[in-house]
Amino acid sequence: MKRLLQIEFIKLWNNRSSKILIISYFVLLTSIALVAAIKFDIGPVKFHLAEQGIFNFPYIWHFNTFITAFFKLFLAIVIVSMMANEYSNKTIKQNLIDGLSKKEFILSKFLTVISFALISTVFVFVVSMILGLIYSDYNEISIIFSDMEFLLAFFVKLVGFFSFCLFLGMLVKRSAFALGFLVLWQVFEGFVRGMIRWKLFDGETTDAIMGFFPLNSMFNLIKEPFSRLSAVQTVADQIGEEISLDYHVHFHEVLIVIGWTAIFIYLSYALLKKRDL
Repeated sequence: MKRLLQIEFIKLWNNRSSKILIISYFVLLTSIALVAAIKFDIGPVKFHLAEQGIFNFPYIWHFNTFITAFFKLFLAIVIVSMMANEYSNKTIKQNLIDGLSKKEFILSKFLTVISFALISTVFVFVVSMILGLIYSDYNEISIIFSDMEFLLAFFVKLVGFFSFCLFLGMLVKRSAFALGFLVLWQVFEGFVRGMIRWKLFDGETTDAIMGFFPLNSMFNLIKEPFSRLSAVQTVADQIGEEISLDYHVHFHEVLIVIGWTAIFIYLSYALLKKRDL
């Protein structure tokens, strides 16, 4: 496995575009710390975003994993390009000639996906821990390490999404078309949601059905965190609204994404096995 990973990372690091995208991605993950510096001081109006509780433990795990998950498109481009380059540069054929089996080839790609997701998760953990220790009002050990389920959900979400991108790269063989297909699939899921809601069911039933679709299932792993903020709750109470949402990460939602991940990796292998290189 170590040998397979080394092969993939050498390929990625020798590709200038991939190198720039990977570095940009981790710079963006770090840039969430800049949110702490946002201040407004206009006459009587004084506002410091970090003082609104977004970096309080354990809320920070929820907030940071939700926000940083939007940056995953940078690595998605890397993964799709990684597959496209294998075909355009004929390296896939050369790897197989050199003795790499098709199963090992797909395994090397999947290990790269897991590595990206794991490194991202550790990175977010470190950045969140530093920000929390600086700005959080709660520093008890039991509070700091509660709600860590969001980090697990973040990891599973990235593995699932990157596996989907890997499959699209294998299916289409052109990075631009693969990314276009990804956008079209997002539009398709939105269209299906609208049709189901319009013709068949209420919102709750529609959400339950859409939870089995790949992109929706990945998004559902980490719900929006903004309505959890005390400031939002206070405003809602003042206008007579009650916000009672379920923010927890549910085991069945994790299983659905893991199931899609297995399907995408299997389909990638089946395509490679069937395709004439």
